[in-house]
Amino acid sequence: MAILILIATILLPPLGVAAKHGLSGTTLLNVVLTLLGFIPGLIHGLYVNYAR
Repeated sequence: MAILILIATILLPPLGVAAKHGLSGTTLLNVVLTLLGFIPGLIHGLYVNYAR
């Protein structure tokens, strides 16, 4: 399951964050960052899912 979340986070960061944390403020923040630019959303998604 972890590899699927990693792939989802790389392809579509909000999907990966939502899969691991549900629809919370973290997911909303990731959606906003992804809309501002793919790279900030990707960095946030990887940080939230794997560095915390």
